[in-house]
Amino acid sequence: MTDFPRLAIKDWDIGDRPREKMIAKGKRALTDAELIAILIGSGNNKESAVDLAQRILRDHKGNLIEISKLSINDLMKYHGIGEAKAISIVSALELGYRRLKSEVAEKKVISTSKSAFEYMNCIIGDSIHEEFWIILLDRANQIICEKNISTGGLSSTVVDPKIIFMAALENKASNIILCHNHPSGSLSPSQQDKNLTDKIISAGKLLEINILDHIIIGKNSYYSFADEGNL
Repeated sequence: MTDFPRLAIKDWDIGDRPREKMIAKGKRALTDAELIAILIGSGNNKESAVDLAQRILRDHKGNLIEISKLSINDLMKYHGIGEAKAISIVSALELGYRRLKSEVAEKKVISTSKSAFEYMNCIIGDSIHEEFWIILLDRANQIICEKNISTGGLSSTVVDPKIIFMAALENKASNIILCHNHPSGSLSPSQQDKNLTDKIISAGKLLEINILDHIIIGKNSYYSFADEGNL
């Protein structure tokens, strides 16, 4: 049986073309694949831009967070995506990340473990390395800033409590939220995580700086030491 070539997007009915669909129905009407197809612009000799976008999504289980972790070189492995198209996709996803971070930052106050997770997930949620960060807060739990304390390998990182409290004192912070990610996706704290938390809490008491929580982030979910009664 002869394989018939797929129609290029320009040959589709106007109502089915992603750009025209956005103009007629608005951005919310488009699927993830259609939005990516607009960034791609054109496909290859076997796939339309939408088909190619759907394949990229299938390869990553439809998870845009996983796609946002792809490098320019990763995307260029797909036939039909050159450097310029790959840069467009990476740039668009990075803008989405920055927009989300800005929205969370506007809230200013960290009042729950969920709000701490939302703030830090924008920063380290898609990191392939384990990173340890702190959120520095004033007495009203308003965000002063966040600080990267250390970056390690795939499963661990070394944390020096002195660096944590040096940052807190420099920024006149009254409260700290500890946070690190588990690239594996596991949310269970290790014994090392527990020991480190206890050590930092004890040091904080001497300086009258409160450790409000320790958040572990893994694949768009989190574990809170405070919520679990481990502080």
